Amino acid sequence: MDKKKILIIDDEENFCKLVKKNIEQTGEFEVDIATNGEDGIGLVKKINPNLVLLDIVMPGMDGAEVAAQIRNDESIQDTPIVFLTAIVREDESDTQASFTKGYSLLSKTATVKELIACIKENIRW
Repeated sequence: MDKKKILIIDDEENFCKLVKKNIEQTGEFEVDIATNGEDGIGLVKKINPNLVLLDIVMPGMDGAEVAAQIRNDESIQDTPIVFLTAIVREDESDTQASFTKGYSLLSKTATVKELIACIKENIRW
């Protein structure tokens, strides 16, 4: 069975490495990391991941801009996206609530079990 590809786009490199380790321990997934939006979009085009875990708040290009660029590019627009957030509920931020509608949200404080369940629920098999 081929491993499914996951791309994490988050400016916190240590967080990315921890999440990568936890996801890859399942043996089901191969994880790549991009620490900014521009590199992330390039990797989505290059590796065609089965799922993108996308931070919302990043310097430069934020998660909303990254998601918009992915959705506006016909070659990658069907890539599933899950927003990673330190904010627990959509209604905690008016600006975030507007662009996260229709996307799954996962708290950065989620357990490994919750993370894997969210991935399996949203991944393109």
